Amino acid sequence: MDHGRDVTRAADSEKNLPAIPDPGLPEHTWRPTDVDERLAKRAERQVATLFGLSSVCVLLFLVSYFTLDVGDNHTTFAGFGASTIALGSTLGGALLFIGIGIIQWARKLMGDHEISEMRHPARSSDEDREETLKALALGAEESGIGRRPLVRNSLLGAVGLLGLPAIVMLRDLGPLPGNKLYSTVWEKGMRVVRDVVGTPINQADLEIGDLVNAEPEIVFAVDEDGEHVLHGVELQVAKSKAAVILLRMDPSDITPGKGRENWSVDGIVCYSKICTHVGCPISLNERKTHHLLCPCHQSTFDLADSGKVVFGPAARALPQLPLMVDEEGFLVAQSDFTEPVGPSFWERG
Repeated sequence: MDHGRDVTRAADSEKNLPAIPDPGLPEHTWRPTDVDERLAKRAERQVATLFGLSSVCVLLFLVSYFTLDVGDNHTTFAGFGASTIALGSTLGGALLFIGIGIIQWARKLMGDHEISEMRHPARSSDEDREETLKALALGAEESGIGRRPLVRNSLLGAVGLLGLPAIVMLRDLGPLPGNKLYSTVWEKGMRVVRDVVGTPINQADLEIGDLVNAEPEIVFAVDEDGEHVLHGVELQVAKSKAAVILLRMDPSDITPGKGRENWSVDGIVCYSKICTHVGCPISLNERKTHHLLCPCHQSTFDLADSGKVVFGPAARALPQLPLMVDEEGFLVAQSDFTEPVGPSFWERG
């Protein structure tokens, strides 16, 4: 059997088949709003009402957020948290009414013309591109957004108000920092102690090249507003923000910054342990160069020269803690850091 000849014969027979006639398009059926302007105006008012209801739901969301209690003494409704029910239903209603309004707008007011398009090559020609731009302009015209300001303005108002719940929910992620980013618990006379074990550090205990992870010795501490004693998680957060590193080097290697001539003690310098790039903890020391390397993104700081950045993405030097010794020879702070520790933030000048 000659399969090649059969395939050729089948292909020839397909060429002789009559072309499929163009079925055409059915006769267009006009919608009531296309032929009756009174019905079109009523549909326009319906769409605007739906967008208005969305705006009302947003306002009710904000009222519910600020008025309904949460926590131990929260308001309940049918055994459920009233705040949860109110916030969920009002935000859901806001989105639902916008969706229904847009659907009604498309079904009753936007252009309603059947179109057909022949297949074309994958790459559009310049003429097709021009036609596409014209079609987009025509679509904008047929949507009626320019001719129906009531629909346009109510939609813009409803969508614009939807940004308010987003702002409120972002605010609900946690308390605002206030002035907590500007200061730490370090204060004059507070001892520098070894991390974890909490033993105070005598200047005679450190040899040249030694690097020590340290923290403040907090015996009695209040928050930045002086309102209550720190304890538990708050105390640990305060210690972590005040974490420092000590490095002893030859005093002759130190190039003190202006006004920092007395910030070191016999070659011992103290810097924040928090990288000024994105806040990673730093403790990788190059002993010969006195360079401190951040393991996250390789920002490198020169501890012999006021913690200046010598490499990497960090934009500012490590904050330095001024040191002195107390009457027993232990290292203590002269004051708090003179600048905020950690990464830069939006309010930092």
